[in-house]
Amino acid sequence: MNPRTRRVLFITPFYMLFEFFLLKYLFLLFCKVNESHLLVLVLLIGLLHCIPVLFENKKSTSIGRLLNTIDGVWMWASVMFFFDIVVIYILGRFISMPIELISCLILIVPVLGVYNYYKAHKLVVNEETLLFDNLPHDINIAHLSDVHFGSVRHRPIIRLVADKLKELEGTCDVAIISGDLVDGSSAVEIDDFLDFRDVKMPIIFTPGNHDFYPGVDNVIAACKNAGIIVLDNERKEFGDLNIFGLTYKSKLATIPKIDESCLNPKKINIINYHVPYYWEEFSSLGFDIQLSGHTHGGQFYPAINFANLIFKYNMGLFRDDLGNYLHVTTGVGFTDAPMRWGTDSELVILKLRKN
Repeated sequence: MNPRTRRVLFITPFYMLFEFFLLKYLFLLFCKVNESHLLVLVLLIGLLHCIPVLFENKKSTSIGRLLNTIDGVWMWASVMFFFDIVVIYILGRFISMPIELISCLILIVPVLGVYNYYKAHKLVVNEETLLFDNLPHDINIAHLSDVHFGSVRHRPIIRLVADKLKELEGTCDVAIISGDLVDGSSAVEIDDFLDFRDVKMPIIFTPGNHDFYPGVDNVIAACKNAGIIVLDNERKEFGDLNIFGLTYKSKLATIPKIDESCLNPKKINIINYHVPYYWEEFSSLGFDIQLSGHTHGGQFYPAINFANLIFKYNMGLFRDDLGNYLHVTTGVGFTDAPMRWGTDSELVILKLRKN
């Protein structure tokens, strides 16, 4: 049982308790509540949350993917309904709340849901410009992360990304994936990433923490079968780029041990590291660019506000006093809930230019 599955099973009882009180107070806005009926409904929600995960880890099916999608959407809706109810009860302490106004406030959630679901499934291409004094010629890098191939978004997300990369073949010199190509919610088969084989530019991938959940060997085998270059704590040179892939398995208490042997002072040195940690140390060592993901930018409000507090570098492009860069992409996919609000499902073209 992988760590993601254990997490889902562990939180299910607490999730059901939350759902019980959420639905109770939601229904009380309009009618009386039969708690025995409510318990049955909460039990079904709990089963929907955990049962499909157990089967998807063995063999992904269309039914399992549909159930996981419904569960993810409802999880997001539950959070939004919670904030909605809090607002309604606070306002009700000061003003009279007619049922029409309460209904309008509740309907905000499904309306926002349509937008959030659309936003999460629309892959956009953004651009950032990085300036260097020692750049011999212009270089374009397609940077992406957190594709999160899994139960909710299966092979269609691989086709979506591959098609977008094919559109950029004449524009970009290399594509770099900063971890979490998968999310661990479904098994990974050897031919799951074959759509990448049609992309006519180098694609580089370095594992992140989610890539270990379904077995990192399975992920790496599927990558190599699709022609993806895997940099697992190793480096490779592409023209004027020296790219070192530092694998991220889990949170480390100390800085990963790497040294000058990972660098080439005659080239632009890039470290591909899933999490936006230790940038100051990597920059001081001599890396010109760190490419990361992991945060999803918080994915949707109000989680974005919490992510800005948790992560020093949550999303975007940063430059330090040494003139070195950190780019943190908001990612292609999503964690658990297939929803976005305030962030893009993005692929970013990093335009390296002479200063």
